[in-house]
This record gives sequence, C-alpha cells and structure tokens, in this order.
Amino acid sequence: MLDSATASIIYVVALFAILYFLMIRPQQKRQKQHTAMIKGLNVGDHIVTVGGLMGSIVKIKDNTIVVRIADKVHVELLKNAIAQVTKIEE
Repeated sequence: MLDSATASIIYVVALFAILYFLMIRPQQKRQKQHTAMIKGLNVGDHIVTVGGLMGSIVKIKDNTIVVRIADKVHVELLKNAIAQVTKIEE
C-alpha cells in the first residue's frame, strides 16, 4: 500500500503533468505558430494588429513594419503587434 507521503508526491506530479498538457504546451505551440507567421511576412500582405488596425504591409524592417492603413497614411508597428495575416477578397 502507499503511505501518505508517496501518495501526495504522486498527486503533485500528476497535477503538474495535467497543468503542462492543458496550459503550457498549447501556449508554446501558439507561440511557435506566431513566430512562423512573423517570419513569413511579405510586402503586400494584409494584416490585423492586436489593437484591431487593418492594413497592408508597405515595408519590412528588422523589428518593425510599415503598414498602410488608409490612402497616404502609413504607421510603423512592431512585428509582435501583428495578430493575424488576412486574405482580402477583391
């Protein structure tokens, strides 16, 4: 039979395993997908930022991008502020 110390250690290990598979691992997967999306950006891509701005990429720099959000309106944003790349049907 298991004594109480061994049972509590098994309980803590099982709790950590559940925490890992339900929270940590999915977050790491989302982070890898976001990093791959950032690396795959091209001029002309239509994007949506974390703040909700929509526009198309005009210029790509090291850590930032220049986005056209309206005619003659360009905004420089950090690459990490991009939430998604969208496909706009014309």
